[in-house]
Amino acid sequence: MNSRTEIEDLLRHATPRVLGAVVRRYGHFDTAEDAVQEALLAAATQWPREGVPAEPVSWLIAVAGRRLTDLLRRDQARRRREDVVAGRQSPRDLVAPPADRAPADADDTLILLFMCCHPALSLPSQIALTLRAVGGLSAGEIARAFLVSEATMTRRISRAKTTIRDSGVRFAPPSAAERDERLGTVLHVLYLIFTEGYSATTGSMLYRDELSSEAIRLARLAYRLLPDDGEVAGLLALMLLTDARRPARIGAGGELIPMAEQDRRLWRADDIAEGIALITETLPRGPVGAYQLQAAIAAVHDEVEDYAATDWPQIAALYERLLALGDNPVVALNHAVAVAMSRGPRVGLELVEDLAVRLPGDHRIDAVRAHLLELLGERESARETYRKAAEQAKTLPQQRYLNGCADRLASRVTPADHVDP
Repeated sequence: MNSRTEIEDLLRHATPRVLGAVVRRYGHFDTAEDAVQEALLAAATQWPREGVPAEPVSWLIAVAGRRLTDLLRRDQARRRREDVVAGRQSPRDLVAPPADRAPADADDTLILLFMCCHPALSLPSQIALTLRAVGGLSAGEIARAFLVSEATMTRRISRAKTTIRDSGVRFAPPSAAERDERLGTVLHVLYLIFTEGYSATTGSMLYRDELSSEAIRLARLAYRLLPDDGEVAGLLALMLLTDARRPARIGAGGELIPMAEQDRRLWRADDIAEGIALITETLPRGPVGAYQLQAAIAAVHDEVEDYAATDWPQIAALYERLLALGDNPVVALNHAVAVAMSRGPRVGLELVEDLAVRLPGDHRIDAVRAHLLELLGERESARETYRKAAEQAKTLPQQRYLNGCADRLASRVTPADHVDP
């Protein structure tokens, strides 16, 4: 494995493990991330030329540890605080971690995840720091998700790291009380990482495999830690059932393929079986939360071999239960699609119109509206609305798909009788 692409994938996957291990050994969260970034840069430079070491994670931890030692010693000299730093850790301890600490192959990622969700941080800072430290997103990628400038996001992440440092938080598995307090944020962060990977918010690619795969890996870790928590199991099931469709979502030319037109033989059967088993076991235990309901909806889609056999009334009912937990406009839009498929496009269109003011500028409103207009035979209005949706879409695959729908109507090709949620 010496190609640059393979090495980049390896480094992306290893980053949170390396950072977690370095923070566990040495502390200094803010400086540790700088040291890990320098170790990653060294690996990206050396490994293509010299080959990947037999234990790449251990190599990265060792290099980051040496670099962290250098950074701390430089900080000692600059700040004249040798006594404070020496009181925390001696130079020998910095170079050689005590034997009672976790071995190099331990995975501290989940501890790092809970640490990033420390209550001293605001919710936006918790999410931003976790996406940076655990998800490996750049400040620019996170900034787009938060609709702020990259400079603003960089400052937010820097302040969050400083807060973690100043809080004196111990790098250790969370207590039961801490778990309960932070779990909702942790699951929300994992969900955001997954959705950015499965449906990228901007750019030329529809998905980013490294993000969705990392989110699933972290969700598995959370499930192993908390196997009796229904929402942890529900989130993992949701990710598996959704990601199972990914091989069929993109055509040979990179074009988006909606669910109704996907070759379901390409869906990953093992992931579907695992996801269905998880949600089937979890739902009867209760209480039922939002991730479990979303997983149940995904299971209804994945269980049938043909789109025409989809149980839309059941999906509509599940969305109604989901809306009862919280009035989310995106959930309401998906509910409108399910209603359109079970009770007719006119009924669904009325629901969509009521949602337009709550999702201004969101291409999904006009995409659904256009499809329902098409099913009602209002071809010219549908074509214009597809064009409008394409202008609002943020990724090239979405833009091409929506423009293709408009072109199809212009050429008077008979539409397929479906709506893709």
